[in-house]
Amino acid sequence: MSHKDDRRRFLVHGGAAVAAAPMLSAGATAAGKVAEKYADPTNPMLPPSNMQLDLRRTALVVIDPQVDFLSPKGVAWGAVGESVKEHNVVENIGKLFAQAKKAGLTVAVSPHHYYPTDKGWKFEGALEKLMHKIGMFNRAGPYDLTGFEGSGADFMPEYKQYIFDNKTIIASPHKVYGPKQNDLALQLRKNRIEQVILAGMSANLCVESHMRELLEQGFEVAVVKDATAAAILPEGDGYLAALTNFRFIANAVWTTDEAIARMSASR
Repeated sequence: MSHKDDRRRFLVHGGAAVAAAPMLSAGATAAGKVAEKYADPTNPMLPPSNMQLDLRRTALVVIDPQVDFLSPKGVAWGAVGESVKEHNVVENIGKLFAQAKKAGLTVAVSPHHYYPTDKGWKFEGALEKLMHKIGMFNRAGPYDLTGFEGSGADFMPEYKQYIFDNKTIIASPHKVYGPKQNDLALQLRKNRIEQVILAGMSANLCVESHMRELLEQGFEVAVVKDATAAAILPEGDGYLAALTNFRFIANAVWTTDEAIARMSASR
């Protein structure tokens, strides 16, 4: 079966999985019920965040702001699209880019690309198998941009004005979920960055893995919870899983409006 057929099947079956997702939340079909599922606890047990930004050493890091995740044209849209729309992720990421540039923050993107040689891996996890099967983030080669423009591996058009300004750091591609194998941490250290505002896709995979690795590397990390989304499948709600871990692990969990307000503060 061709990659095109696999893409089509995933879009169809992924859409069916999203349609069935309310079953995972005990029949919560109304928008209010869905929002309630993700609401902050009324009586939290964990101590509140005391993270305060020093904008001189803060970076906005956006994970996988690419067509395959964030556009109805992307191969993963059938699984992540409802979550992306629910949290207004495309617009919120754009707001973060705009404010970070306005505030003069360091901005970095950690993209996900697969080259033909990556298809020769001898073992993979479940999502790796699926991403390779449907041709997600496919590139012709590390030095070949044939077919890249407008493809699923390309950046969302509305973000290119920020990404291609010759100031934004475009890290080498990560290959599984986290940044351990790319140069993101090096780039941040070389810019004397110690605090990271984290956004992008997808919540329980690359965003959570970046959060964990950056924390282990000694960065202070705030996750923007409505600037990320995740697949909702019969196997589980990836966004809810990530949100739980963001609350448990991150130095702070903010909304886009909260992050923008903090980026707007004077240096």
